Amino acid sequence: MIKEKLRDESNEQVEINLSPMIDCIFILLIFFILTTVFVEETGIEVNKPNAANSVMLEKNSVLIAINAQDKVYYGGHEIGISGVRPVVEQALSNTESSIIIQADRLSTHQTFSEVYGEAKAAGAERIQFSTNKSD
Repeated sequence: MIKEKLRDESNEQVEINLSPMIDCIFILLIFFILTTVFVEETGIEVNKPNAANSVMLEKNSVLIAINAQDKVYYGGHEIGISGVRPVVEQALSNTESSIIIQADRLSTHQTFSEVYGEAKAAGAERIQFSTNKSD
């Protein structure tokens, strides 16, 4: 009788349920997507000057662009020089971000210095400018 019982149990098929594991993987995927920090682009193409030394951008940086016509952009929208301070203040209130100014090589130094001054007045301590790495 014991032998028969063992035979009956050995004929049962073992089934592995993968649903909980797949659920956990999807939850982890959603978690990583939501916690990823994205670099916001300026929304315009800027012909940056070349530089011998360069450093990679930080992930939580605020990018402000100045085009060849001395117009100031953030997030694809023209904000003007007067819009720099509110953008920087808002970014600094959320996280400790660095400010990166992408100035076109044909833009004037006057516009660059005004944007720099507005960012500094908003409380930014780390203000950098973006260049192309020359080989």
